[in-house]
Amino acid sequence: MQKKYARILAACDHTLLQPHATWEDIRQLCDEALEYRTASVCIPPCFVREAREYVGNDLKICTVIGFPHGNSTTASKVFEARDAIENGADEIDMVINIGMLKAGRPDYVREEIRAVKETVGMRVLKVIVETCMLTEAEKILMCRVISQSGADYIKTSTGFAEAGATFEDVALFAEYVGPHVKIKAAGGIRTLEDAEKFLSLGASRLGTSRIVKLVKEQ
Repeated sequence: MQKKYARILAACDHTLLQPHATWEDIRQLCDEALEYRTASVCIPPCFVREAREYVGNDLKICTVIGFPHGNSTTASKVFEARDAIENGADEIDMVINIGMLKAGRPDYVREEIRAVKETVGMRVLKVIVETCMLTEAEKILMCRVISQSGADYIKTSTGFAEAGATFEDVALFAEYVGPHVKIKAAGGIRTLEDAEKFLSLGASRLGTSRIVKLVKEQ
């Protein structure tokens, strides 16, 4: 059964970002990710070093910066990214400054992403835009901004706002992002059928805490 869902699992950032998560919870997450061969685990920054020591080079470690609101300073985000890399992170998911975007300052958002990408270097940078807070015009604008910024992915959601990924948003991203930018759908992916549809619409990664559990239940 695991083999049947290998494509979905291989696209999953197996995620646990709840504030009450303990190291034992993260260790279990890592064990599941190793067993089910997910793309990575996405975990809070405070557990990155322990997770890296626990899994060695057998699993990608992803963490978050400017999370979940995105309105910390650029300098803070750069520091968080550098600290995460020094602790062993392979991938960084950053939240944009949504207020700056809505204030008509896309250049600020673009330069902030560039600063974080410069810090991350060859490691993967995914940019969370929190689609449920944006208009369609702002989503299209962010496709252009991220395509110009050097980031590797556009990501729909933190999973901590009022709504998460939608099929419509992933299809919109697929239409407007540059060919070098990949898509991560995250937040509220509740079924294996939904996961398959997000991939068919153009997502390359899925941010979810449920997929491994759903495969286990199968």
